Amino acid sequence: MDAWGHLSQADKEEFARLDRAFEEGKPMAGEPDETFGIWAVDRFCAVPADPRRRELLRQVSENVLTWSRNTVAGLWRLVYSGPQDDADLYQVPLAATASISYPERRIALDWVPEGFRRYRPQAWEILRGTVTELLTEPETGDPAAAVRNVMWEDDPFAIRLAAKFASRLASPEVLPLLRHCATATASKPSPTWLKRTAALLNAPAADVIADVLRQVAAHREATFRHPYRDVEWTETVFLRERTAVPLRGMVWTCELIDEPWVTALLGDVAVTCGTGIGGSGANARSELLANAAIGVLARRGGLDVVAQLARVQAKVRKKTILAGVNRTLEAVAERTGLSPERLMDRTVPTFGLGPDGTRTEHGLRLSLDGTVTYEGRKTIPKAVDRDLLAEFKATAKELRKALPAERFRIERALATERIWRWREVCEYYLDHPVTGAFGRALIWEILQGPAGLPVQVDGAWELTDPAGRRIQPRPDTPVLLWHPIAHSADEVRAWRDHLMEIGLRQPFKQAFREVYLLTPAEEETRDHSRRFAGHLLRYGQAKALLTGRGWTGLSLGHWGWVYGSGESEATKELSGGLTAHWDFHLDADSGERDDYGTASICVSGVIHFTGGMRARVPLAEVPALTLSETLRDADLAVGVTSTGLDPEGHGEYWQSYGFGDLTESAQVRRDAMARLLPRLAIADRCTLTDRFLHVRGDLRTYKIHLGSGNILMEPNDAYLCIVPRGSGDQVFLPFEEDGGMLSIILSKAFLLAADTAIGDPSITRQIRG
Repeated sequence: MDAWGHLSQADKEEFARLDRAFEEGKPMAGEPDETFGIWAVDRFCAVPADPRRRELLRQVSENVLTWSRNTVAGLWRLVYSGPQDDADLYQVPLAATASISYPERRIALDWVPEGFRRYRPQAWEILRGTVTELLTEPETGDPAAAVRNVMWEDDPFAIRLAAKFASRLASPEVLPLLRHCATATASKPSPTWLKRTAALLNAPAADVIADVLRQVAAHREATFRHPYRDVEWTETVFLRERTAVPLRGMVWTCELIDEPWVTALLGDVAVTCGTGIGGSGANARSELLANAAIGVLARRGGLDVVAQLARVQAKVRKKTILAGVNRTLEAVAERTGLSPERLMDRTVPTFGLGPDGTRTEHGLRLSLDGTVTYEGRKTIPKAVDRDLLAEFKATAKELRKALPAERFRIERALATERIWRWREVCEYYLDHPVTGAFGRALIWEILQGPAGLPVQVDGAWELTDPAGRRIQPRPDTPVLLWHPIAHSADEVRAWRDHLMEIGLRQPFKQAFREVYLLTPAEEETRDHSRRFAGHLLRYGQAKALLTGRGWTGLSLGHWGWVYGSGESEATKELSGGLTAHWDFHLDADSGERDDYGTASICVSGVIHFTGGMRARVPLAEVPALTLSETLRDADLAVGVTSTGLDPEGHGEYWQSYGFGDLTESAQVRRDAMARLLPRLAIADRCTLTDRFLHVRGDLRTYKIHLGSGNILMEPNDAYLCIVPRGSGDQVFLPFEEDGGMLSIILSKAFLLAADTAIGDPSITRQIRG
């Protein structure tokens, strides 16, 4: 019998022989092997009232030698379906369990305590004491044994923890608290639980909890082989529940620890555990631990938790976790009398940086990008104060985490037309050393009035427009971030020219932001858009990108509900009670191509919107900015993940996408290219047309498509495959572009303009034919 209780053919034949012997009344005492024991248990389950069968159980339990781990596991599955309240039934599996080692007992009984407790409560009343005793390893002389008794070696993290922290966790000062943490089975700690925690908490315990939780924050999922299976079977595992529960107890304990490291570390744990496998996706690595960390942050309260919650908002996409974050922010905001948005404005850390975005002490310098240098050099001399250096590096680490969260928050404000008072913008976005780096590079607009870039005049902030006109908002003047959708083509053109002229690089696309207006085709279809339908996308990459922009629910695969199905839908909750929906499906050849495993390619479908009661909303009734930003997400997903970008691509779709008409995103790229060309050292070798950048080399002339970056060579339009290796970062770009396609096109242009200097034979063979 295997670990799942399945009988082999030889087992079945032996069962038939034993049945005949039993029916004929032959003596059965001389049959002490495993097969006989399994047969005795199985037949007793069928007729528990038969005294002969009960006697056989007694004989087997008294004659157990050493059973295999798989047979022990199979026995427990066998008795699980037997009579719950009959103690004799469990004699054999208990005796068999006692015959194997403690590590093998934990493997064989992996599911038994929880399975019986939850679904066979009468049986668990009988078994609880003995099973607990069988699974409790003697702790004399081996601290790792004490840790294993609390946290089985059930996943790679638990194995590493027992090896690395055994002596500290099993010390007399810490072990009682560790055992108490293993009782953290509720959704939140009770007053009684916390009272007991306070009695057990001490300095050594607090120190080891900090170190263990740092390990959790740095931990990533790993492939784990299940040892109780008869066949090789592996699974990608982050934390199993038996490991996560005592870790949740450690997180709860942080509620009672008043140390500077607590809040930031809880934020790290929430981000790591709240994001999906690989750091993205709409699921969570461990929702249990993420919610525990957010719950402790909520109960600690205070303004210092807000920055950590902002990081979670920027990275996590699991709806239930985000709901907890929003509740916490609302609760903290209510206590301060502010909205959650204004609360977050006021709680962005400065990290000790000065107005110029740097911090300097004793020759050490921390810059806004998170780099630490000494008197301008990256190499830090050994003579520098080690404690100060460690503090600088720790601050730099936190700063690097905060920057993307702040950029995400500000871009979201642009997309939702958030309104501030000018004094708030000055204090929290222009004077602040962190948000100021973003705010000072953005265009601000007086509500229903003029717009300009921030400039400081005599210590006060003003705005200047592209013509140099000064705009002096009053402190209470309502302002918002300028968006091109609300302005004329001439005004947008003026701002783009101005940014290029002054060399200002924006943290995200604002002046060069794509605008998606309702088309005649969409007016015809009325309640859905086919603008981004029919594209072949790299599924995993598309899912990760959309998840990062707030879309959830996309799940495609070939193996049923665990992996998804052949059709799915990504959704995004929008302002005004609207929800965007984007359909996806697998193409006809996906099963054979993917060997019926995880989907690799998906096909995009139509986009529609719903309002209250999930009723479809006509596109004409969707606010213009909401429609534009939603379609921008779709264009970005297509522009970054389309198989039309593949260097080795082929087929009708690759041809049409790789060299066809430009999308709105590619048209903005063309507009930026038109402004960049005169500044390039290779300007005299380049010509811009509707869809292509033409580059004249010494050997050939090349056409680089402005949408895909694919290249055709004149005179016969032969395809040239170049896998991007460098970038065009030596050229000023007016924005930090998603996907980097403009940079890729520029790098290819510089390479091909000097085609006689190319040394890569894979390229020169194609050029020379």
